[in-house]
Formats: sequence, structure tokens, C-alpha cells
Amino acid sequence: MLLAIDAGNTNIVFAVWDGTSWRGRWRLATQANRTADEYAVWLTQLMSWAGLARTDISRAAIACVVPAALYNLRNLCKVWFGQDPLVARAAGLDWGFPVLVDNPNEVGADRLVNALAAHARYKGPLAVVDFGTATTFDVVSRDGAYLGGIIAPGINLSLEALHRAAAQLPRVAISRPQAVIGRSTVPAMQAGIYWGYVGLIEGLAKRIEAELGERMKLIATGGLAPLFADGTAAIEHLDPDLTLDGLVLLADRNRPAS
Repeated sequence: MLLAIDAGNTNIVFAVWDGTSWRGRWRLATQANRTADEYAVWLTQLMSWAGLARTDISRAAIACVVPAALYNLRNLCKVWFGQDPLVARAAGLDWGFPVLVDNPNEVGADRLVNALAAHARYKGPLAVVDFGTATTFDVVSRDGAYLGGIIAPGINLSLEALHRAAAQLPRVAISRPQAVIGRSTVPAMQAGIYWGYVGLIEGLAKRIEAELGERMKLIATGGLAPLFADGTAAIEHLDPDLTLDGLVLLADRNRPAS
């Protein structure tokens, strides 16, 4: 089985793939100084509740955008599972597509993994909108090439900045308000965040299509993707496991010959 680790700025997702389906997914807040032993105590307990043992793991793959966390995640795989993990963005990996940007090394591992999985499943041209710490768009051509993307402030970041910068504005939960016009402060803030980001998604999708000169599919992933996919027809596919599925594809493409 494959242990897949998607380490983002806010959360780290651990998942086990048995070759056919995901046997379990577990989420932990990202803390760069967390040790391999701390990860192991938490993860092996959750795996045992899912009927999985450490010895079931025969491969491991990591996509990490927090460099300070990578060392201990690699040690987790090596010490506790006996596997030298494949690390997305390591030199010499076969991605199966060209990265057509000015500096390919700047592109986050999660974004390339998303592009790999999205093209394999839906075919291009397409864009992936990922609702993470940042809201990102990643554009894939008809033949699968990574063309670049867009990085916007994440939804939770925007809410937190609004609360901190404006003394009279409270911290509010993200939800879909029925009305665009808020009749009090909290609904007005919720409308601004929710419908404002829907407008951002729809507007950027149209501009990407205009720049490409052809219609594209828009795939949504990330924690808040279901909430926003419900609010716009611009999102054609909702795929919460896109990054994990991309890690499986990348690990399979780069599996050592036996």
C-alpha cells in the first residue's frame, strides 16, 4: 500500500491507497517543528482503527509546500514505515508533461500534482481552482502541459485580515448567504466573502478562457471547494481527492523497476 502525504501551509493530509481505493484519510494541523515520532504516534493509532498496520505500507510519496516540515515527514516514512519516500519536486522525476513557466522550480508541488491528476481524469484544456491557504488556479493545455496559474489570497486569510484590520468587524464563519445585500454586519461580511469569491472564480475563469482562446473545464478541490461549487455553474467538477490521486499517479510513473 502507498502512504500519501499532502503537506500544506495549514493542514497535512495523510492517506493510505491500497491500489484500488483510499483506505483512510487523516488531517493534522501543520506545525513545522513536529517530530517524526509525534507524527507516528498519532498516525499509527488512526491507522489501527482503520484496520491497517505499519507493515502494510510498501511505498510512500510526499507533496510538501512547507520546506521546514519535510525533514521530519521523510523521517516518519523512513524510520516508522521503512520506506524512502518519493518527494514531489525532487530532481529527475518524470511528470509526463512540460512545465511551461519562466521558472519551473517556483511552482509548488501540490499545484503540479493537481495538474497531473486533473489532466489524467478530465483531459485539458482545464484549470484547477484549489481552495487552500491561498486560492490558486492552475491551467493545463489540451495536451497536458502546465501553462501557469494565478495565486489569490485564501478565503480564511481574507476573513482574518478583515477582522484584524477593522476594529468593529467581528470574526465570522464562512457560509453561503441567501441574499447578496446584507442587512446587518455579519451577513454583509459573509456576502462579501462568499459572493465576492464566487465573482472572483467566475471572472478569472472567463479571463483564462479568453487568453487560451478556447473553452476549458474548471475543477475545484480543497477544503472549501464543496461550499463554493454549490454557488456557481462555472465549476464543472468537484474533486476533493485530486492532490492525493495525483501523488498516486506520480508515484506510479516513477516506481523503480523491480
